Amino acid sequence: MCYNPKARGSNYIGGVNTTFDGRVCQHWNSHEPHSHNQDGSQFPEGDLAAAENYCRNPDGEMYVWCYTMDPARRWEFCDVEPCGMR
Repeated sequence: MCYNPKARGSNYIGGVNTTFDGRVCQHWNSHEPHSHNQDGSQFPEGDLAAAENYCRNPDGEMYVWCYTMDPARRWEFCDVEPCGMR
């Protein structure tokens, strides 16, 4: 599933859960290994649990992203293609 580049992926609801570098995404309702202040209100699903560990863009970055399970790397952009790029 692709994301809308005009919306910077703010409405992306696909199931990608790894970053460009292959790191596994942290569950949004977890604060381990990285704490955060996301509350789910900016997610298409409306809450953190429903977003699982999928790439999202709750804060208007350039692309969808996630916190990673790598303690040495807080977050990374995800390998999700913009719609209309094929």
